[in-house]
Formats: sequence, structure tokens, C-alpha cells
Amino acid sequence: MSWSFPVPLLLLITSFVPALLIIMLKEEQKLARTVANLTGAILKVALVAYVAYGVRLGEKFEARFPLISDLEMVLRVDDISLLFLALSSILWLVTTVYAIGYLEGSPNRSRFFCFFSLCVTATMGISLSGNLITFLIFYEMLSLVTYPLIVHRGTEKSLRAGRIYLAYTLAGGTLLMMGTAWVYVLAGPVDFTAGGSLHPFVEGDRGSLVAIFALMMIGLGVKTALVPLHGWLPEAMVAPAPVSALLHAVAVVKAGAFGIIRVVYDVFGAETSDRLGVLAPLAALASFTILYASVRALYQTDLKRRLAYSTIGQLSYIVLGTSIAGPIGTLGALTHLVHQGVMKITLFFCAGNLAEELGISRVDQLDGVGWRMPLTMAAFTIGAFGMIGLPPVAGFVSKWYLGMGAAAAEDYFFVLVLILSSLLNAAYFLPLVHAAWFKSPSPELSARFEARTHARWEISLLLLAPTMTTAAFSLLAGLFAASPYSPLGLARMITRGAYLQ
Repeated sequence: MSWSFPVPLLLLITSFVPALLIIMLKEEQKLARTVANLTGAILKVALVAYVAYGVRLGEKFEARFPLISDLEMVLRVDDISLLFLALSSILWLVTTVYAIGYLEGSPNRSRFFCFFSLCVTATMGISLSGNLITFLIFYEMLSLVTYPLIVHRGTEKSLRAGRIYLAYTLAGGTLLMMGTAWVYVLAGPVDFTAGGSLHPFVEGDRGSLVAIFALMMIGLGVKTALVPLHGWLPEAMVAPAPVSALLHAVAVVKAGAFGIIRVVYDVFGAETSDRLGVLAPLAALASFTILYASVRALYQTDLKRRLAYSTIGQLSYIVLGTSIAGPIGTLGALTHLVHQGVMKITLFFCAGNLAEELGISRVDQLDGVGWRMPLTMAAFTIGAFGMIGLPPVAGFVSKWYLGMGAAAAEDYFFVLVLILSSLLNAAYFLPLVHAAWFKSPSPELSARFEARTHARWEISLLLLAPTMTTAAFSLLAGLFAASPYSPLGLARMITRGAYLQ
């Protein structure tokens, strides 16, 4: 019996079934909820490992289900989906451990973890989507199931953030649906295919293709937080730290960036997109977003909002690399898809640790905190250095290839954008690192240091272990970038497929 057919379904079931079980549990059933969460997360990682092994042996994993007329729901594993599957499954596991520790004693945990698991189910569905209609279904599902996580605390501020989030994402989803329907009218059902499948229509329907591309980029640009579609993301920082980590590293924003990669390479095709002249405007918008977000981050006094604007800029590195016509830029974009996720989740874990242990939420409260929480701030330092692009952290590798890709395409303006943005990254991250390690704490913070002491660890191990794990990943991905099993190694395989069609 072949496991190829049920495996894509099992990848969804391992988070969907725990969601159904968890919502039926009472708040006091902590052990059952923890077992359901961790069992699903561990099984998903194991399945992804099995799939990765099968893909390397040449095995195909695909499941098709009829919808209406000649439309099918297609779940398929290819090289690019495997990259996103690996990122999502591994970071879901560490975020689950973190969330269990972070929400200890808080109300509505069963509701939280139910929608947390549904969020991951939608992200898995996006990863596995083999055509546009399947992608659209899970993309919209993700918008809906993330809303309860953003408004989890139930405050007026969180409810307002939830309304803003829905207004942006549902409007973006509508535009994506219009673009998807237009593709269907023009070309019929379109599967994701390396090299794209719309090139026969370039001559006769050029205007339609440009309009479709614009609709899709705006629709996907909302979740990717391209300026001026970014307004929801800083507002969503009222959510608990595990939600912020999930939003910025795995789920919503990464789904948008992943969708842009899929549309450019697997719907239109890199060559067709270049012939249509749509990549240059997308690259210009990404460049503006990078610089705008980096400047705005400089002026944010709230730590999570500063990280949010950092995310806006970092995501646009992925869009910029996708827009640069050439395999090296593509390589940088795909690698940064993973590297940004690992580094940014580390930073949000650190922000959550600071808030949970010492009540720190502002950047002007970080003085001397490195000596009270050295492991947390060591992880924060690694993540910050990676965002700046300093070796040997993973961010250096992807930024290096993005820069080389721009230079190879003779787009020297984009090289300048990357240099300026790295300087701005340093300007808003290095003062935080300096304050934590080289300044003396204020009397108020010193009092908190004295009041909050732990016999063995600086904070609960459930919060500290995931933080240190993702920080270690950030270093290892940079140190062992040459390995064929690294994110860079897998990105090389994907890039060859995109440009050798």
C-alpha cells in the first residue's frame, strides 16, 4: 500500500483533530490539553521528516478531491512546499511548548489552543496547496481562525486590533479571489507548476495578465504587509507573545510572502513575469517598504511594535529577492523565508520573556536587563545580529545572496537599498543590545530584579528552552549554510527547478 495519497491529509489532520479535541476540554484539564497539543505537533514534525526523506528518494505525495465542475482541491508536496512545511512544523512545535508555559494560569486556554491548532492547519494547507483554488481556500481560512488569537485577551484594544485585522485581510482575500477567478476564466484550472503555465497568453491577453498580477499582489501584499497595506500588523501586537511569534514567523505574514513566491514562479513563471514587466514595480514597492519600515522602527518605543516594523521590512526582502530577475535573487528570497522566521520568532520569544518575568514592554526599560536574564538577552542578541545581517548568524547568508542577486542582475539601486536597510537595522537594534549589556538598571528595574528571583533558571524552562532552541537554529543555519540539508541547500534545489523549465 502506498502512503503517498494519505500523507498530505495526515499533515492536516495532525493539527485539525487536536483542535477539535481541545475545544471540548474544560479549562482545568491541563494535562489532556498539553498531551493533545504536543502529540499533534510531534506527529507533524515526524510526518514532515518522512515526507522529506521520500521526496529525496523521488516519491510523489499528492491527494486530489473534486470540488465543483472541473475544480479540484489539490494537496501536493514539492520542493518549495517542503521548505514551508519544515519551517511551519518545527516552529509550531517550539511555539506550542512556549505557549503552554506562557499561558499557564490564564483563562480561555482551551479556546486559545483550539484556534492555535486551526491556524497551523490552515498554514499547512497553504504549504500543501497544489493549485490556486486550494491556496485561496486555506488562505481565507487562515484569516478567520487567526482572529480569535488576536482578540484573545478580550480588551477594547485587542478587539479594535481584531477589527482592523479582519478589514485588511478579508479585503485582500477578496482581491486574491478576483484574480484567481480571472485566471480560471482565461486559462481554466491552473495547477502550481515550476516555470508557470500562463506564458501562452502573453501575446494575446497581456493586459489581462498584468491586471491579474496586480490583483494578486495586492491581495497577497496585505498579509505580507507591503506599504501601504501594512497598518494591521503593528496593531496586532496586542496579542499574547506566542501569537505574535506565530504571526511573524510562521503563519499570516509568511503565508503572504509564500503566496507571492508561488504566483511569480508557479503561476506566471519567472520568465513570463519578467516579460510582462510586472517585477520592476513589485521590486520598487518592496524597496520602499524596506526603507520605510526600517525608519519607522527607529521611532517605536514599544518593543513589540519595533519588532513588528522590523518584520514589515524583513518580509519585503523576500519580495525583493523574488522580484529580481535571476536565480541568485530567488535563492536569497527562499533562504530568507526560513531564516527570517527562525530569527524573528526568537526575538518575539525574548520579548515575551521580558514581559512575563519583569513586566518590560518598552525599549527604554532594557537597561542592564542582560545581567538579570542573560540567556534570554543572549538569544535576543543573536536574533538582532541576524536581522542586521552580521555573520555568522543566518541573516547574513540570505542577505548576502540577495545582494549578489541584485548585483548579478545589475540592479545596483537594490544593492544600495540592502546596504541602507542593514544600517537602519543596526540603528534600531544595536542600542537595545548595548542598553541590555552595558547600562546600569534603573532603581525601579533593580527592585524588580530583587523581587523576581528563581532558584535555577531566569524564567520558566517552558519559556526559556524554546527561546534558546530557535536562537541555536539561527546560528546553526548560518554556520552550516553549505550543507545540502540547510535552508540554503533546499533553496538551491528549488531555484534550479524554477529556472530550468
